[in-house]
Amino acid sequence: MTAVRLSAVERELLLSLLELPTAGPLEDDGEPRLWEAQRAYADAARRLGFDVVHHAAPDPAELTDDQVPLAVRRAVADDPGFLAVQPSLVLALGPELPHADTVMFNVHLDTVAGREPVGFDGERFTGRGAIDAKGPAVALLAGVRAALDSAPGLAAGTRVLIQAVSGEEGGAMGVFGTRPLIRRGFFGRLNLFCEPTGMRLLPRSTAAMTACVRVDGDDAIDDRPAAGHNATVLLGHLAQRLAARLPERAAGGQVCVAGLHTGHLHNRVYGTGRLLLNCSYPDSAAGRALADHLEREVAEGIKEFTDTYGTHRDLARTAADAAAITRVEWHKRGLPALAPTDDPWAAGLLEHGAGLTVWPADEPAFTCDALWAAGLPGAYTAVLGPGDLGRNHAHAAGEFADLSDLEAFAGAVSGILVRFAARHHAATGGTRQ
Repeated sequence: MTAVRLSAVERELLLSLLELPTAGPLEDDGEPRLWEAQRAYADAARRLGFDVVHHAAPDPAELTDDQVPLAVRRAVADDPGFLAVQPSLVLALGPELPHADTVMFNVHLDTVAGREPVGFDGERFTGRGAIDAKGPAVALLAGVRAALDSAPGLAAGTRVLIQAVSGEEGGAMGVFGTRPLIRRGFFGRLNLFCEPTGMRLLPRSTAAMTACVRVDGDDAIDDRPAAGHNATVLLGHLAQRLAARLPERAAGGQVCVAGLHTGHLHNRVYGTGRLLLNCSYPDSAAGRALADHLEREVAEGIKEFTDTYGTHRDLARTAADAAAITRVEWHKRGLPALAPTDDPWAAGLLEHGAGLTVWPADEPAFTCDALWAAGLPGAYTAVLGPGDLGRNHAHAAGEFADLSDLEAFAGAVSGILVRFAARHHAATGGTRQ
């Protein structure tokens, strides 16, 4: 792979995008400037020959099914402006061609919350979204530019799509960004989702589900703790059991025992509370099995609590009523997961041709919008991008992207596009399928 230098114009584009706050309403209370960021990105792409084929806010009618996270459904119902400030953009280069002649790149321009100082010292970009994923978005355009310079006729027989989406962050899971675009047919024979992978080709994406264990009982004053239901102790018991027992059932995924909340005061027994768990899984069958195990562990944990504290001076009422006041509420469930596919054509193009290294099979994957490309007919999908989510402080203070990493990614994009056009042309004998 030969690195492609980012031009002065491309560096300025990245800095201008980093200056724009684009954290969505699920992440931040401020209004995101996603329309402005996407228009700036589209203007830069037009100089390469791209046309805007879609630029719109999502349709609320597409967000009523069970795959849509509860937080999204509630936000759509409660705030008419929620979707209006979160559009997604599709750019197209080349004539309208079949999926077999199309390469699609997906990148998100929304970010997590938390503004970071924006800067460039000649070697490193800093700012929220530098690596996740405004930096890769700009490097993607540099790679297309280099491919067109290297193969001027590339766009005549190859269609290049770029999805620049919102709704990747904040737990939205791509349901109003990537999902509707895929359903509209904006994908290709090759689909690459631009997320930090250390330039390793990751042909899979986990999905995630979020469970909320709810206790809805009665409060009590601190002078009479036995009179109420102690949600703090009950949920604490369940949290320990789930943390100890559920990960062994994850089957290639991860279990995060997350927020537990009952109250803030010292002189009150809280009868209501919530325990959140986020669980990833590598395929739909594993996800269903893990969800069943979670519900079973909660039920068995309640029984254990009842047996243990049934005669306790302060917890007897909680123990007696635990099954009646506790339930599992699913905030997110049933999303697809992207499983790796055996595709010799893609291996020849990306591994042997472009020289990419494949993500190790024994290293856990992560969740991203690539999951919506699961099961696409006649298509190969993978995640590829510069940097590392942890090392580059994505979602944390001090987020950065090194120029050298972005330029390496631009070089990979250029090589992939040139090879895709050449190999596909050879495979079809110079004719379109």
